[in-house]
Amino acid sequence: MSKPRRQRVLDALAHTLPDAIPVDFGSTAVTGMHVRAVAILRAHFGLEPRPVKVCEPYQMLGEIEDDLLDAIGIDTVGLVGPSTIFGFRNQGWKPFTAPWQQELLVPAAFETTLDSNGDLLIFPQGDRVAPPSGRMPVGGYFFDTIVRQPPIDDDSLDPKDNLEEFAILDADALAWYRLEANRLRGCGRAVVGGVPGTGFGDIALVPAPFLKHPKGIRDVAEWYMSTATRQGYLHAVFEEQCRIALRNLALVNDVVGDVIDVLFFCGTDFGTQTSQFCSTATFEELYAPYYRVLN
Repeated sequence: MSKPRRQRVLDALAHTLPDAIPVDFGSTAVTGMHVRAVAILRAHFGLEPRPVKVCEPYQMLGEIEDDLLDAIGIDTVGLVGPSTIFGFRNQGWKPFTAPWQQELLVPAAFETTLDSNGDLLIFPQGDRVAPPSGRMPVGGYFFDTIVRQPPIDDDSLDPKDNLEEFAILDADALAWYRLEANRLRGCGRAVVGGVPGTGFGDIALVPAPFLKHPKGIRDVAEWYMSTATRQGYLHAVFEEQCRIALRNLALVNDVVGDVIDVLFFCGTDFGTQTSQFCSTATFEELYAPYYRVLN
C-alpha cells in the first residue's frame, strides 16, 4: 500500500527511504510549469478542457489544478504569497489570448501593450502610466525584465533604495496566508510555503519588476559587479532584509500554524551554465551569514 503523498515527501526530507520518489511540479516559481505544458498535459490525460490560469506571469507559469495534480502524481502543493513578480495580486481573473494563440486567464491587473516591434510589454502593478517592467519578445513564451536603472552616484548610494520592496506584511497579506492555509489544511499533499524577501540577491528580483520607479542598484551587471566592489552596501541591504524576513516568518507562522511542511527560501542563482558565479569565499562572506540566520 502506498503512503500518503505528504508522508512520502516528509520521509525523503528526513532521509528515510520513501515508498516512491516524491514529485514536485508547481509548488514554487522554480518548480512551475509553463501554461502551454499545462494545457498539453490536461489534453493528454483527457481532463476537462478549459483556459489555464497564469499564476506566475513572469515565466507564464500555469496553475496545476487538483485533477492534473492527481493525474501526474504530484506530491506537493504551494502556499505562496498574494502578489506576483509584477506587483499585482492573483485575483479578478479575465480572459487573455497569448501571442501563441492560447486562451488563458490572467489576473485583473495583468495589463499589457505591444511596442513598435510587436513585443508584448507588461506594466508593474497594472499601472499603464508607469514605465513597463517586462518584455515578451516576438516569438517568446515568457517575459524578460526591462531594467530601469537610474544613474548611479556612489557618493549618494543609499541602501534604503534597494530595500523599498521589503516590508513587514500587512493585515491583508496575513489574511491571504490564513485563507490559503485553511484551504490547504488536510489536502494530503506536502505544503511548500514561502515568505517574501528570504532570497538574498535573487537576480530575478533585483531589477524590481514589481516597482513602478525602482531606485538603487537595479542593473543586473551592475549588481553582480557590486558583489565584488560594493560589499559594504550589499551587507547593509541584506542585514535589513534579513531583519524584515525574520519578522515576516514569525507573522506567517502565527497565522498558518503547522500547515507548511517545507519552506522555500531562495531562488538566487549561484551558478552559471559553466561554473559558479562567485567564489566560495565571496559566498561565505556575503551571503552565508544571512542564510544561516534564517535557517
